[in-house]
Amino acid sequence: MELIKQGAEARIYLASFEELYFPLGTEKVIIKDRIRKRYRIREIDKKLRKERTVMEARILHRAKEFGVRVPHVYEIDLKDMKIVMEFIEGERLKEVLEKVPMEDRLKLCREIGRQLGKLHEAGIVHGDLTTSNMILKGEDVYFIDFGLADFDPTLEAQGVDLHLLKRAMESTHYRWFDKGFEAVLQGYAEVRGEEKAEALNEKIEEIESRGRYVRERKWMK
Repeated sequence: MELIKQGAEARIYLASFEELYFPLGTEKVIIKDRIRKRYRIREIDKKLRKERTVMEARILHRAKEFGVRVPHVYEIDLKDMKIVMEFIEGERLKEVLEKVPMEDRLKLCREIGRQLGKLHEAGIVHGDLTTSNMILKGEDVYFIDFGLADFDPTLEAQGVDLHLLKRAMESTHYRWFDKGFEAVLQGYAEVRGEEKAEALNEKIEEIESRGRYVRERKWMK
């Protein structure tokens, strides 16, 4: 196994079925190992890690049912709090978007919107939606890293989800951000309809105005 990412909540390993003694050949898999927090009481820590592990697996399963491209879950280990899932072989969308022509960028951004629309239709918010958490495999965009995802169908939660993506794109892809995010909203509307997309856009503006108000209040103090 190869450690490929160390996060605050989990370690991510790249392995193969062969290494894990699965009779399914040498296909690559991802193992997400939720880390024990030593500052927490052991029983509470185990309960929280178990709940989060089960939640993430359920979220991935439901997302797939609604047509969202996400990794397939192969196994859940509730003894060691691990999830074995499909390894999506491809390039991070963050890098791809910076090297393809504008026409292709906008096409990919519309696909991001369509995938997010399906995710929200399933009543799921990702919680950490950036182009670093998306993989391009062939011509398909996959969402990964659902460690902060939750079941929440409210307009507020979905607005925050899309607002986080907007901020991430503005920071990472600032040269063409305006056109890119507009394409995301177009793709989102294709799945959820113009009315829901417009309501969500208004919610984003409300969230941004709240942020400006808080910053102004702090400055006045």
